[in-house]
Amino acid sequence: MTDLRIPDSIKPVDGRFGSGPSKVRPEGVESLAAVSRTFLGTSHRQKTVKDQVARLRRGLAEFFAMPDGYEVVLANGGTSAFWEVATFGLVRERAQFAEFGEFGAKFVKAVKDAPFLAEPTVHQAPGGQAAFLAAEAGVDTYASVQNETSTGVAVPVRRVAGADQGALLLTDATSGGGSLDVDLRETDVYYLAPQKALGSDGGLWLALMSPAAIERAFEIKASGRYIPQFLDLVTAIEQSRLEQTYNTPALSTVFLAAEQLDWMNAQGGLAWAVKRSAESAAVIYGWAEKSSYATPFVTDPQLRSAAVATIDFEGVDAAAIARALRANGIVDTEPYRKLGRNQLRVALYPTVEPSDVAALTACIDYLAERL
Repeated sequence: MTDLRIPDSIKPVDGRFGSGPSKVRPEGVESLAAVSRTFLGTSHRQKTVKDQVARLRRGLAEFFAMPDGYEVVLANGGTSAFWEVATFGLVRERAQFAEFGEFGAKFVKAVKDAPFLAEPTVHQAPGGQAAFLAAEAGVDTYASVQNETSTGVAVPVRRVAGADQGALLLTDATSGGGSLDVDLRETDVYYLAPQKALGSDGGLWLALMSPAAIERAFEIKASGRYIPQFLDLVTAIEQSRLEQTYNTPALSTVFLAAEQLDWMNAQGGLAWAVKRSAESAAVIYGWAEKSSYATPFVTDPQLRSAAVATIDFEGVDAAAIARALRANGIVDTEPYRKLGRNQLRVALYPTVEPSDVAALTACIDYLAERL
């Protein structure tokens, strides 16, 4: 299969379809190169870098139409670090989770392992389906995933009706933020990663936080709970207000994310990005539904993600297809490894051209016919 050559005439212009790290726009890299001598290799405590952090925070606030009182907070470590940050700094005593994939399960484990927190309630659903939160007395923190990167399931962001007064909602938008619609008033913490829809490198977590969430962080810190300095949310809030991070950030990550946000805001912001991702989703799901050997893994059309598509194969070896695609310069279509299905996974982020998604499906058909 790896010896098969796909005709150049049907190949996508850009063959990057990874769910994270995702495609980085060449224009962003060119802009970074243009400032490399004055930006890269300079102090993150000085104006040159702090201006880019401020640009990133402004871009996020504009893109998501951030409500009054909300703040953009960022720090090193990525989403995995943020789960620990939230465990130490946002869950007062008892949490409830909607878990329907590998990434939601990791946050659950962090809270379960914390000796200072009560056992959480966990609503689970198998891969390809969704679980939902439900009001429960005594729960002070609810947590759900907007887009499950491992399975391609997406759910709306909505507050939990009937929840105790003061309860927070934390929304994992690691791979959904920037491709899926959201009203930030429906959640207290909307956290995302720069290496997905923001077309940057990894290494940072980004969060848009409500006044209630910020108040909760200061309240827990004041209670005397032990919090490792690297995971201290109050420190992250205070440093973000100074347009910096507690530890040295990856400067290229900051710049590329800010550049991507400026580009998306210039195109029309979140509404434009959601529409573009939806166009790509319509292409790949429409193709799979008409195919004789491919079908969307997520059977409920209302739950199918417009950020990450998962397509099951029958009678065709998806792994062989992925290897042949990679040999032809079309990369990162492999499924999530722990899901263990005969499928491909394709990112539909705003950086990806819908026409390239259409070309990808033509390439898959070309290879499948020759198996």
